[in-house]
Amino acid sequence: MSEVASELSNLTEDARREYESDMDSLHILPLNIIPFDLSGLKRAKMIKNARLETVIEMFRDNSAGSGQIRVEEASEVFSVPGEGPHPDIIKLQRLASLNSFDVYTLRVELREIGVPVNDFTELKLSKSKNVELTEYMREFTRPLLSQIYSKSEVEITDVNQMINLFKDPDHGKAIENLKKFASSLNVEVSEIPKFLEDYGDIFLSLVYFKNCLEPIGPRIEEFIKSMEDLRNNFQLKSDKNLIETSILVEKILSNVSASISNRLNSFQHDSNEMWNNINAETFDRVKRVIASHHSSIGGVLCGLAVKMSLWNERFGNGKGGPLAQADFVLSEMRHGIEKIAEVEASAPKVSDR
Repeated sequence: MSEVASELSNLTEDARREYESDMDSLHILPLNIIPFDLSGLKRAKMIKNARLETVIEMFRDNSAGSGQIRVEEASEVFSVPGEGPHPDIIKLQRLASLNSFDVYTLRVELREIGVPVNDFTELKLSKSKNVELTEYMREFTRPLLSQIYSKSEVEITDVNQMINLFKDPDHGKAIENLKKFASSLNVEVSEIPKFLEDYGDIFLSLVYFKNCLEPIGPRIEEFIKSMEDLRNNFQLKSDKNLIETSILVEKILSNVSASISNRLNSFQHDSNEMWNNINAETFDRVKRVIASHHSSIGGVLCGLAVKMSLWNERFGNGKGGPLAQADFVLSEMRHGIEKIAEVEASAPKVSDR
């Protein structure tokens, strides 16, 4: 049993749900999955705050709020011994450079920046999140299933079920189709389950990202409507700074959300087209392309999710007056918004694939 799994087995039900929620999120990294020498860090989290700054959250509760420290303050807070940079501080600085803490970005980026984890098998979504993604996953598994089974024969609810189905096909026609499928990939039939694990993981990441994007769109539309109302408010319509800031924020949110949606739709189209001429080369190409976008997609969605969740929490469903909204736009919404545009601009060009 891994160190993290051992810790989880001792958690209360509420603490376990909190941990799983953190692992399903884009903006929270439970630091207990990273091997640290400083024991205090194992009880903390790294988060993206409202301004999209990366900070260490020492505690959070309903009465005291969130206790945060900057990464630069960690040496002093944790009384780091010695003169030179402590290995744990170096890890924190590298982690702070990540645009998103979703499990798919972490799988790629932690290796890139040289930060180990206690067990990479812990970098996975919770069971409840996987159930939530079932409907999305059917879109991606349907082309694969149609290669082996007729549509009426089987209904898949998760990736593991799909893998098990291909490990033990239940009738002659499916076995025959499975052999043809293996031949097109230039692999042995026995290697199909490994292929399916790769397929399931890479395309489950698209499913996850689509799921993250779904609630953001309506919130952006609500925000844009609120900005129009603010700019027409008799108390605020002469505030040049507010007008310019609201237009800038609105433009960035609209542009990056449209761009990220286009990218995800493009990848889904590629995955569907792949099955028209499936072979090892086409699969590897599509897999590499999608993986190359994990970091930027995660980063953009992380920024959008943090900003729009906070706006919805403060002002959704008509809460808050125009003056409070204006102050929030000039402070929390404005700060960090351009980071989202920068991450989107850094993404590989879809047209260059």
